[in-house]
Amino acid sequence: MKIESLRTHPLTVPIGDLQRTSQGSFGEISILVIEITTDDGITGFGECLARSAPKAYAELVHDRLEPRLLGADPFAVEAIWQNCFRTFTGRSGGVLIEAIAGIDIALWDIMGKALGQPIHRLLGHMGRERVTAYASSIAWVADDQAVQQIEHALARGFRQIKVKLGAPVEAALARAAMVREVAGDEIRLMADANWVFDLDDAARVARGLYDLDYFWFEEPIVPEDLRGYELLRQRVPIRLAAGESEHTAAGAAPLIASRSIGVVQPDVARSGGITETRKIAHLAHANHVAYAPHVGASGAICAAASLHLAAAMPNFLTFECMVFPNPLKDELTTLIPGDPDQVVDGGVAVPSGPGLGIEVDRTALKRMAAN
Repeated sequence: MKIESLRTHPLTVPIGDLQRTSQGSFGEISILVIEITTDDGITGFGECLARSAPKAYAELVHDRLEPRLLGADPFAVEAIWQNCFRTFTGRSGGVLIEAIAGIDIALWDIMGKALGQPIHRLLGHMGRERVTAYASSIAWVADDQAVQQIEHALARGFRQIKVKLGAPVEAALARAAMVREVAGDEIRLMADANWVFDLDDAARVARGLYDLDYFWFEEPIVPEDLRGYELLRQRVPIRLAAGESEHTAAGAAPLIASRSIGVVQPDVARSGGITETRKIAHLAHANHVAYAPHVGASGAICAAASLHLAAAMPNFLTFECMVFPNPLKDELTTLIPGDPDQVVDGGVAVPSGPGLGIEVDRTALKRMAAN
C-alpha cells in the first residue's frame, strides 16, 4: 500500500458572536481538511487547526509536504512525521506542525480503515466505549445569555461545565459566582481566561475560583510565561490547566515537567496530529499530569480524533464537548462526533467504526469552501 494522492479542502464558516472569549469574538472560523488516498483506494481524512488563511495552509501542504508523501507507506507515520518536520529548520511549532497534524490524522484514518479497526484500538485502548465530557463553553457574554447557556447545558445532561472569564478581576469573579449559583453545588465547574490576566490578577481570580469550588483554572496567563505558571502554582491552591498552545512534546515538556499544571490540553489538530499528541499525553502521564484534549472551535475530524485519544490515553480526564453551533463540527460529517445532544450519564460515545469512525459529507466540503 502506497500513498497515491492528496487533496486539500480549505473551509471557512461564520459563527457570529456565540463564542465570545476574553480576547473577543471569532466572527468566523476556518480549518483545512486534508484527504489522502492510497493506491488501493482507501481514503483518510485529517484536519489542521487553521484559525485563518486556510488557503495558505493548503499551499504549504501542496508545495512542501505533498512531495514527501507520495509513494510512501501510510503505516510509516513516524517516518513521515519526521520527514515532514525536516521541511524547515529551527524551533518546532506554528503553521508547519499544524499542517503536519492534518496529514497525520488522515494517515491514522487510513490505517484504521485498512485494518478494519477504530483508531483507539490501534493506540492500545483502555476499554472505554464512552468518555466523560464537559460542556464548553459558557461564553463571555451578558449575564442573561450566560444563564441561558448554562441552563441549556444542564438540560442536555452535562455534569461538568466550563465558563469563559474576562477582565477585570471583579467582573471575572462575579461571573464565576453567578455560574456556580445557577449550576448548583453538584456540577463540576472549570474556568478559562484565555490568558487575559497578568500574574497578580490571575492569583486573585484563582483564589476566588478555589473558594467557589472550581475544578481548574485554564490559561490564566500567556502560554509563553512558563516561570509565571510556576510562580502562580506556588501562590494558589487551585489546579491549573494549559497546553492548547503547544505544538510538540518537546515544546510541552518544560510546562509538564515543572508540575505547574495539573491538566495538559494539547489540540490534536495543532499539536502534530495523533502521533505527536499521544507523545504529549504519555509525557504527562509519566509526570503524573492529567490529559484533557482541547477541541475548541475546530471541526468534526478534530473532535473524532480527540475522542479516540481520550479512549486510549491512561491519564485521560475529561473531553471538551463544544455546545455552541459550529457548522464545521455539526455539518461536516453524517454523524456528529461528541454530539452534545447525545450525552448520557455525563459522557459521550467514542466512534466505533474503522479509522476515525466518521463519514465526511462531500456536499458540506463544497458548501463551506473558503472563498
